[in-house]
Amino acid sequence: MGNNKVWFITGASKGLGLELAKKLLAEGFKVAATSRNEASLIQELGNASDHFLPLEMDLVSEKSVKTAIDKTINHFKTIDVLVNNAGYGLLGALEELTDAESRKNFEVNVFGLLNVIRHTMPILRANQSGHIFNISSVGGYFGEFPGWGIYCSTKFAVAGLTESLAAEIKPFGLHATIVYPGYFRTDFLKDSSLLLPENPIAEYKEVRQSQSAHKEDINENQPGDPVKLAEALIKVSQDQNPPLHLFLGEDAFNMANQKIASVQSELGKWKEVSVGTNF
Repeated sequence: MGNNKVWFITGASKGLGLELAKKLLAEGFKVAATSRNEASLIQELGNASDHFLPLEMDLVSEKSVKTAIDKTINHFKTIDVLVNNAGYGLLGALEELTDAESRKNFEVNVFGLLNVIRHTMPILRANQSGHIFNISSVGGYFGEFPGWGIYCSTKFAVAGLTESLAAEIKPFGLHATIVYPGYFRTDFLKDSSLLLPENPIAEYKEVRQSQSAHKEDINENQPGDPVKLAEALIKVSQDQNPPLHLFLGEDAFNMANQKIASVQSELGKWKEVSVGTNF
């Protein structure tokens, strides 16, 4: 099908989603792009056309998700590649984040993603072809960051459900890939995408240091190029045997290897305890 494929991208008015949409449209693909604000999509990517459909969608509303997908089918007749990119960061210690703050992060990052999968799968399953990219984070594989526990747990959830999804949809000729980006130079660390706790606890000095570092030092100095990330996703989508786990960025690659080495070391050290629990 080449560049005739229809891509459905959530969270496409900024960041990685926007760069991917721009790259796809430049290469002649068809793109349905969602955001909480349709005007922001039109401002960045233009009005609806034969190749582009801007959609206002509320991830946490199944009705809104279904409406957006129905409009996509009416416009493009199908969906070939789904990119679940929408989400936001939350940086605060587990003790200081309220139940409401924590649940909201899960509502958007996990349950919103599930809403999109649930309403897109009938189309992909009927086509007996297609690819789902679920954007996790290197924090969905390596979680040893003070203050990132809730965010990392949402991204671990994305990784876990995608592993099961890949097994479930394989008989239909479908692929699923977990994308673990490291630090890419987008607006993810700005106030609009990275929320802080309403009631910080001063004793968590490492968490405060992490907040300061991410807001003041790392922001706008990330090593990853979002355009190259978009190119990588397009390349993987065209492969006959795409990966289930895709780490993007040298930092993500190195952190993944660091965790693998750590787990292997602990497995060896505690082998007798581990295997000694059988009857």
